[in-house]
Amino acid sequence: MTADERREAIVAAGVEEFAAGGLVGASTDAIARRAGVSQPYIFQLFGTKKELFLAVVRLCFGRTQRAFEDAARRYVAGTTVDCDSVLGAIGLSYMALLADRTLLMLQLQAYAACSDPDVQAVVRDEFGRLHQRVIEISGASPEEIHHFFADGMLLNVGAAIGLHGEAGLLKQMTLEGGI
Repeated sequence: MTADERREAIVAAGVEEFAAGGLVGASTDAIARRAGVSQPYIFQLFGTKKELFLAVVRLCFGRTQRAFEDAARRYVAGTTVDCDSVLGAIGLSYMALLADRTLLMLQLQAYAACSDPDVQAVVRDEFGRLHQRVIEISGASPEEIHHFFADGMLLNVGAAIGLHGEAGLLKQMTLEGGI
């Protein structure tokens, strides 16, 4: 494996560990075992556990942004049930992302780690970039964008506490909430 391939493997392994334990609770030893590398090699590539966490957080936001861009690109008016806009298509793609509990928990761990100024800066930048990109690709009004992101945060909580398994409450929240 090249150094870039090992770096990608370590970041992928970090997704699982940081989703479960957060910045403080995740073990670089467990990440190294999962990635098939030595723990010192992690520090050789990333310098610190926090830098690895930040790389994982950037990956998480990047996946979300790519899913949103794909949904916007594929949207065709009148062809998707419960969807009448690009923003609606993006919302449906987010619902699909919420099914990946690991990425959901990683996102929540990123927000929880924002007491660290370095983490806060990266999360703020990545969230801001995602917000701006949704504005660009959706053509939605400022009010619609506000509701989209507010509803999305509500959906995060609903998915985290398992509302999707409660007779479709998460879907009901989505449809009634405007996403």
